[in-house]
Amino acid sequence: MFGFIKKILGSKSDKDLKDLYPLVDDINIEFDKLKNISDDELRNKTFEFKEIIQNNLKESDQVIDSLREKYKKSDGSLSEKENILNEIDSLKESQKEIIEKTLNELLPEAFAVVKETARRFTENESLEVTASDFDRELASKKDNIEIDGSKAVWYNEWSAAGVDIKWNMIHYDVQLIGGIVLHQGKISEMATGEGKTLVATLPAYLNALSERGVHIVTVNDYLAKRDAEWNAPIFEFHGLRVDCIDKHESNSKDRINAYNADITYGTNNEFGFDYLRDNMVREKGELVQREHNFAMVDEVDSVLIDEARTPLIISGPVPRGDDHEFFELKPRIQKLFDLQKKLVTQYLAEAKKLISEGKEDEGGLSLFRAHRGLPKYKPLIKYLSEIGTKAIMQKTENYYLQDNSKLMPEADEPLYFTIEEKSNSIQLTEKGIDNITSSGDDNNFFIVPDIGVDINKLENSDKPIDEIAKEKEKIIQDYSIKTKRIHTINQLLKAYSMFEKDQEYVVIDSKVKIVDEQTGRIMEGRRYSDGLHQAIEAKENVKIEDASQTYATITLQNYFRMYNKLSGMTGTAETEAGEFWEIYKLDCVVIPTNREISRSDMEDKVYKTLKGKFNAVIDEIEELRNNGRPILVGTTSVEISELLSRMLNMKKIKHQVLNAKQHAKEADIVAEAGKPGTVTIATNMAGRGTDIKLTEESRESGGLAIVGTERHESRRVDRQLRGRSGRQGDVGSSQFFVSLEDNLMRLFGSDRMIKVMDRMNMDEDEVIQHSMITKSIERAQKKVEENNFAIRKRLLEYDNVMNSQREVIYKKRRNAINGERLDVDILNMLYDTCEDIVLTTKDSENYDDFRLNVLTVLGLDFSDYSNEEFYKSDSSTITEKLYQKVIENYEKKNSSIISAAMPIIKKIKKERGAVVKDVLIPFTDGSKQIGVSINLDDVIEDEGKSILVEMQKIVALGMIDFNWKEHLREMDDLKQSVQSAVYEQKDPLVIYKFEGFELFKKFIAKVNQDTVSFLTKCLIPVQNPSQVQENKSSASKKESYQTNKEESRSLLTGNRTSAPEKTKPIRSEKTYGRNSRVSVKYTDGSIKKDIKFKKVENDINEEKCVIIED
Repeated sequence: MFGFIKKILGSKSDKDLKDLYPLVDDINIEFDKLKNISDDELRNKTFEFKEIIQNNLKESDQVIDSLREKYKKSDGSLSEKENILNEIDSLKESQKEIIEKTLNELLPEAFAVVKETARRFTENESLEVTASDFDRELASKKDNIEIDGSKAVWYNEWSAAGVDIKWNMIHYDVQLIGGIVLHQGKISEMATGEGKTLVATLPAYLNALSERGVHIVTVNDYLAKRDAEWNAPIFEFHGLRVDCIDKHESNSKDRINAYNADITYGTNNEFGFDYLRDNMVREKGELVQREHNFAMVDEVDSVLIDEARTPLIISGPVPRGDDHEFFELKPRIQKLFDLQKKLVTQYLAEAKKLISEGKEDEGGLSLFRAHRGLPKYKPLIKYLSEIGTKAIMQKTENYYLQDNSKLMPEADEPLYFTIEEKSNSIQLTEKGIDNITSSGDDNNFFIVPDIGVDINKLENSDKPIDEIAKEKEKIIQDYSIKTKRIHTINQLLKAYSMFEKDQEYVVIDSKVKIVDEQTGRIMEGRRYSDGLHQAIEAKENVKIEDASQTYATITLQNYFRMYNKLSGMTGTAETEAGEFWEIYKLDCVVIPTNREISRSDMEDKVYKTLKGKFNAVIDEIEELRNNGRPILVGTTSVEISELLSRMLNMKKIKHQVLNAKQHAKEADIVAEAGKPGTVTIATNMAGRGTDIKLTEESRESGGLAIVGTERHESRRVDRQLRGRSGRQGDVGSSQFFVSLEDNLMRLFGSDRMIKVMDRMNMDEDEVIQHSMITKSIERAQKKVEENNFAIRKRLLEYDNVMNSQREVIYKKRRNAINGERLDVDILNMLYDTCEDIVLTTKDSENYDDFRLNVLTVLGLDFSDYSNEEFYKSDSSTITEKLYQKVIENYEKKNSSIISAAMPIIKKIKKERGAVVKDVLIPFTDGSKQIGVSINLDDVIEDEGKSILVEMQKIVALGMIDFNWKEHLREMDDLKQSVQSAVYEQKDPLVIYKFEGFELFKKFIAKVNQDTVSFLTKCLIPVQNPSQVQENKSSASKKESYQTNKEESRSLLTGNRTSAPEKTKPIRSEKTYGRNSRVSVKYTDGSIKKDIKFKKVENDINEEKCVIIED
């Protein structure tokens, strides 16, 4: 039905392309005009384009400059200053629209200039132009440019990623279409081998004309460096600077220069980490990034879909981060795991015996218990693939799942722990707990005491106060140790039973490294969260890295959504078009190929067992090799690639292996892969960005043959693997082999397909091959993709809460560093703090507290209101009057600081000015002290104003950063604690949003109060010039930060987007309903009686109070 309608009305792609073809004609008309102009005239086009843009912005630039001057001179009210700043922001937004409109008008001519430049480099050995200063600068660094008197000679050969290349590419019409789509802020889906790297030169050049920066994002640093060097001369010939951030150290001058280039290449992770690092620096000169203008993402589905499941994290050391019990507890868990494995083996043998005797009910229970114990146990998987076996287990499972799993504890009772494979959860049983407890000396090893009851008993005892204090500290310490121990046990259990070496991770150089399930590449620096990585390190007997705490974090979704304009290119985006639109508002346009694809994609071959499938794969490889065809064998894990390698060695078939362990040899292996009869076994590493070039002999024999050994959970990954064959019209073929024991088929495969194979009584070597089977498999993939989208969306919804907070704080930091809007922020802090004090004390009707808070926080004895007047007056009136008094007092204090400092500064300048340039001025509020570095000449020139500006900046940044780290830790804890809300049939996300907002309000109030308190009370304690120290400039000491990505995986390998669920400790305590009446005692000694549990639940969880018996 839909196909018929599409034929009549046309597809979305047809409509998209119909609008673009006239622009392609315009570009080619302009291209024809450029053929007869000189090389110098071609270069001058760029300067003409830039001048047009600058002229269109001239009027708004002048208005912005005049508003900035007005702001600097303004001594007006807070609202007046904010109005000026809002007007500047509005004009900047309108400038973006002016630029975009101008670029659209310039597009045909600008694209034609790039195409003509590519043509001239292709058809000429060199181009000769009048030498500019930029030409001379480049000639001193690069071999492809020579200076001959007043002329610069640009050769068409240069080096890219260590390989000499000769430019021989001119843009096709379909590539022009791709370039237009990218400029419009959409996704350009182009088939593999259609030249996406060349396509990117068109919008990159056009958008670089605005001089606001273009970022080209790649999936790895090799591609970033290669593409930057490959395309650079096309841009540099026109006076545009090109650089790659991955070539330079973070926070270095070279990286700052790379961001200031017109076109900047880099990896998605480095762009994101630089944003986080920028929001941790203290000086304006240390900022590397400028405004996020335009980003083009290569392999956009990999970056914005696959990579987006894991947040970028900058972490630092925590006190006693090396204190853990993983090695000490490992023997207990290893013993527990071995006992479970032995038990599962027994149940499996028992199930086989009972089922063969026709006792399906008893046999089904034994089989179900084996599956609950170790669902990935290979003998179990093999037995479940036999005729009718899975149906017997499913019947038993349905029985125990009925009535909300009421009978499930009965099935689980003999096991040591149970595993829910689909939800990726693991739970210790009573038997498992007893086993761990009995293997230690402490009978209460796994029992966490009810801290509230124990402390209450202690406080009601007749013991001396000193003894009570010591015992209370001992109880708290014991509680802390045991909860940490329980968590360690749970993570070790997961490491042993749910993570397999050479599948989820590899061990290289005594380090555990995660393997990307999408690409098969090692993900350097990435670690599983919440102690799970440390547990795996203990399991593998390698060094356990220290624990760390989060200093800054962001998801890639929220990072890339900051860009004014975002676009992307890939060969496989259509399957995720809905997600691209929903999250990024990116439309997807399918670009036609330059030549028709002549690859033959055959229907999947489905086998019952893994053994039957792999035997068929080896037979297929042998047949194709005998025909002289190059073969690429795609696998989904290191383990399978090594298994196939062993099987080929037994057949004495020569081959090469490319997986995460051999990633260093990738270039050499790929170079050989296109030769006749070459067999290359590869994980998904060979499925993206890998260009396998065929020899003429290989083409004649039938081209590259793709042999897929398993269907990946994502259709995109399968399409990427297929795309290695049939590039640019080459012949080729693809064939996937599937078995019912594969993870995808086991968990999400069609039950109908399994029943059909059972009824046909098929042997393991027999195959089913039909379009209906292939469609059924793709439906299973779609099911997983939908679930994975839900996982990513959930992650984004949690991060959106943090992102709204992050934007506020990072804006405050930028204002402080730049200094431009700092005074408005300080005034807002003063007003908000005054308002908080008034509202808090008015609500509690406590005049004495009001006077005391004003004195301690604001350093002001405010006596304008009597006790009665305070109660009668309106809160806003009191706030306004208090604010004016504080401002008056603050300005007097600042004047006194300048008056006290200037004589000392002038004396230092007179006596030591020849040798001392910068001095460190100390400030103190009586309890805290900071040092502010100032330049002597600047201070004398502006009569001391820069002292106040620098002091305000240092104080604001210090208070924000200190409190922000603590707030991040609280938000992490909150995210963990709200997950239990699901047991009360509540949405944890809703609670997280509400509680997160409350925490953020408290955080902002604390930052405001700390900042204002210091600013209103601080003075310079130094009275003598000899006491003032010189500020010796030295390389800033770098903090020992770590950059990493938390790892999350899909449903097939277990979703670990959020931190792994902690096993709840067994407590000797009562359980309370949400509406139960309880009495609680707070840490300050106050008691609340007969109050509903839900009203104090958060305070109990945060250990602010304990439940006491009435």
